[in-house]
Amino acid sequence: MKKILVTVVLGVAAVAAARDSAKPAQPPQGQAAPAPATQAPVIKDPAEYNAYVGAIGQKDPAALISGMEAFLTQYPNSIMKAQALEVLMGAYQQTNNPKVSDAAKRLLAVSPDNAKALVVLAYVERASQKWADAKQHAEHGLEVLPKWTKPDGVSDADFAKQKIQFATILESIAGFSALQLKDYPSAQKHLRAAVDADPTSVENVYALASALLPPATPADEVNGLFFIARAVNLITDPAGKDQVKKFGHNKYLRYHGGEDGWAELLAQTATTPLPPAGFTIKPAPTPPEQAHAMAIATDPAKMDFGQWEFILSNGVQADQDLVWTAIKGKAVQLNGTVIKATATEFDIAGSLDDIDAKKVDITLTFEDKVPLKLIPKEGASLDFQGEPASYTPNPFMMTMEKGKLLKAAAPAAPAKKPATAHKPAAQ
Repeated sequence: MKKILVTVVLGVAAVAAARDSAKPAQPPQGQAAPAPATQAPVIKDPAEYNAYVGAIGQKDPAALISGMEAFLTQYPNSIMKAQALEVLMGAYQQTNNPKVSDAAKRLLAVSPDNAKALVVLAYVERASQKWADAKQHAEHGLEVLPKWTKPDGVSDADFAKQKIQFATILESIAGFSALQLKDYPSAQKHLRAAVDADPTSVENVYALASALLPPATPADEVNGLFFIARAVNLITDPAGKDQVKKFGHNKYLRYHGGEDGWAELLAQTATTPLPPAGFTIKPAPTPPEQAHAMAIATDPAKMDFGQWEFILSNGVQADQDLVWTAIKGKAVQLNGTVIKATATEFDIAGSLDDIDAKKVDITLTFEDKVPLKLIPKEGASLDFQGEPASYTPNPFMMTMEKGKLLKAAAPAAPAKKPATAHKPAAQ
């Protein structure tokens, strides 16, 4: 973006054009009639006029800066102040002088709707990670840009091109800054405008995808998946490409629920810069839909604990009843990880997800006290038997009665046996 800013906003040609358009009219002689409103501003004081013309006529950027600063110091209320500050801002930028930001602020104090100053200041603030300020100035720039009048000496075609370039820069800055501020609706709006203007900008394409995909609040997650795949194709660095590809792949699996279609999406976005009309990706089944499919596909007696938990947590009542009727009061043998244990009650993690999270999902009670030497330590893997007695679906907890230890608890790290299972991923 820095290169774009240098070329488009305040390059050498822009400084020269600003210098030409900022030339004042000759000072009036005697009691001349007031100049028409369409003419350049008139400096009435000959000394001020000569000082201004002498400063703006400098070809060397350093001399131009020195001359314009001296003029502004000597004539702080000059009618040419705005023009002088715009030329000064361009000269500072041309010489990579950080005072360009100060010049932009000084110009906005005199001319609050100056498009060039808003672009410069928004860019500097984005680079400095002053997100709120950058967003404010970029959005202000987008508001005033349609009213920006063509400077003298600039062709209609060049002026139209520059307005488009300004708009693209400002949309990018406003969108990226909004993304950092977690203002996702603004980020989506501005970044989509920037990408529509230039679909080859990997920075904007990736930022737009980030604004459309969770954990953002997506306006359209399907388009987020399109743009993350597009970003993979635009990135040239192998390490970066691989990282973004993994990120996009995970988001795709989360949304779609399967691998199918991902390779085709990557191929499509290699040659298609924007989502075509009617573009869609089929979403994964909802948790209730997954639970129902699971409930009718397998005999509950043959399910593992993770499947029970998923259906009893996410299924409609009929699917919950189907499973619970089959297992309630029946002696079942399971493996889990001990979270807490007393002589009469063990808190156990039974599904692999809850084992990983060290989260209790089973309370196992005993009719007789467990001997002290047989009480397992926290984190031990345990084979046990119990009878499901009750459950709560959310947060899930199953109470099992008539507990029995099938063998002494292993002191080693928790073992993940085939009898346990991951809960299917919730969508």
